[in-house]
Amino acid sequence: MSALRSDFITDYDGLAGQWWDPRGPLAPLGWIARTRAAFVPAPGRAEARLLDVACGGGLFGPHLAGKGYRVFGVDLSATALDEARRHGFDEVVRADIARLPFPDASFDVVTAGQCLEHVPDPFAVVSELCRVLRRGGTLIVDTIADTRLARLVAITLAENVPLPGRPPRGTHDHRLFVNRKRLTQVARSHGVELELLGLRPRFRDGVGYLAGRREEVRMTRIKSTAVLYLGAGRKW
Repeated sequence: MSALRSDFITDYDGLAGQWWDPRGPLAPLGWIARTRAAFVPAPGRAEARLLDVACGGGLFGPHLAGKGYRVFGVDLSATALDEARRHGFDEVVRADIARLPFPDASFDVVTAGQCLEHVPDPFAVVSELCRVLRRGGTLIVDTIADTRLARLVAITLAENVPLPGRPPRGTHDHRLFVNRKRLTQVARSHGVELELLGLRPRFRDGVGYLAGRREEVRMTRIKSTAVLYLGAGRKW
């Protein structure tokens, strides 16, 4: 078995021109970003700050417009950060998400979408997310479960069936998929009690998208967290 890779995020440099293509390989990230935004609470204070970790090309940005936060983004890809800057992010920083360049308790909301399954130690990243989160702040993460079903759906099918929105082959490494129990344990050890729920595309939206009648697919919340799941919780 080959060694685990540590450079998945920088692979997105080669996709710089496709972040906002509604039928391109990054389109599903935008669908999930819309769902993630629904968990962002109204700010509890003036000048509240939100940090989006591994922000990529800023797909989360439009969904935060008008929510009242100063929005920060962190990513390893400089080309992606240029896109984020143009799509609603107030400040962007190029940095390793496992070593965030911010003081403790810097943000009211911290989000990490579809990145934990691309790093060698996702739990080190979760520790950092909790560190920079203020007491009473909200943590929101979404990722892929370390199950055989997730491997089938996210790799065998998603990366190989020639459909619009298909991620490039090799995007995912199943050995990096994230254990749900350990994720909640690590977050709890840092003062955040995560509640998990599953996500899947809405069937009718998916059919319309594949038929070319829709540009976006809405996500449905489900009980099963065996494939794509989201966790949200407040820091006590």
